[in-house]
Amino acid sequence: MTAPTATGATRGAARRLGRQLLAWVDSSSAAKTDDVVAADARGIDWPRLVPFFAIHAGCLALPFVGASAVAVWTCVALYALRMFAVTAFYHRYFAHRAFATSRAAQFAFAVLGAASAQRGPLWWASHHRHHHVHSDQPADVHSALRHGWLWSHMGWFMARENFAPRHALIGGFARFPELRFLDRWDSLVPLALAGGLYAFGAWAEGHAPQLGTTGAQMLAWGFCVSTVALYHATFCINSMAHRYGSRRYATRDASRNNLWLALVTFGEGWHNNHHHYPAAARQGFYWWEVDFSWYGLKLLQALGIVWDLKPVPAAVRHAGRDGAPAATPTIDAAAPPEGRPEGTR
Repeated sequence: MTAPTATGATRGAARRLGRQLLAWVDSSSAAKTDDVVAADARGIDWPRLVPFFAIHAGCLALPFVGASAVAVWTCVALYALRMFAVTAFYHRYFAHRAFATSRAAQFAFAVLGAASAQRGPLWWASHHRHHHVHSDQPADVHSALRHGWLWSHMGWFMARENFAPRHALIGGFARFPELRFLDRWDSLVPLALAGGLYAFGAWAEGHAPQLGTTGAQMLAWGFCVSTVALYHATFCINSMAHRYGSRRYATRDASRNNLWLALVTFGEGWHNNHHHYPAAARQGFYWWEVDFSWYGLKLLQALGIVWDLKPVPAAVRHAGRDGAPAATPTIDAAAPPEGRPEGTR
């Protein structure tokens, strides 16, 4: 009886490993088949995370691949473009519906956001909505106050309980098959970006030697360094923006405003402002609060690509300050913006 039991356990472990490896490409394989029980909800499937750590390891290649102006500027440009896509679209559009846009632009910026290797737009938005509903409460899966710095910084998204999207919180965006495709095959866009960078560097090495770059150099700088910087700047909003900074508004959580976080995350560091009034497309409520994502959205509005940017009402801006009555937190992101529904024109 012992041998069949051991064999069965071995086969079960092999099937589980296969699902973990398949999840590198098809995230639905693990989401559908993993039986997450309460006792194992915070368990981590380490094989599933090999690509995440491999991107970090790629940064160690810098001493061997060298540097060039084209590689470093590609790194900076991809950081900026993808940070804008994450903050302006993954966060302010998909999670909070703070403005409206066309279906084509919705998909284009969803692809750019997916290139950040922070999963698909539905996954990202649904977990962020859950955070707002339970901010700094026991159910908040990435509260630094409740679960510690390291878990809030990156442990939470490694947990089995948080691998699947929270479908009940996604809302109307789930009706778009192209967004569901990006969510299910969430590694395809980052892989395409990494492959394209390597291919360009390899081409340049042979056909444009004046650029001084190679395929390995473009991969290391343009993808690995840029993505790791993007990762940890984004993660710092979870791990640091509820612990360090100032509090203008008496929100029901510990959110804080932090200039340095706002600079590296293109405006997300005005976190106390955001938790005070999440519906706004602007997180820097005052002109001196630098919010690069807001400036980018204003440019896209001038070009007719986005519209109906939700403002910060004056009453909301002043509520909760100097004895004024506090504003009611807007945590329900399920309602569409005023005007046209999302993804239409």
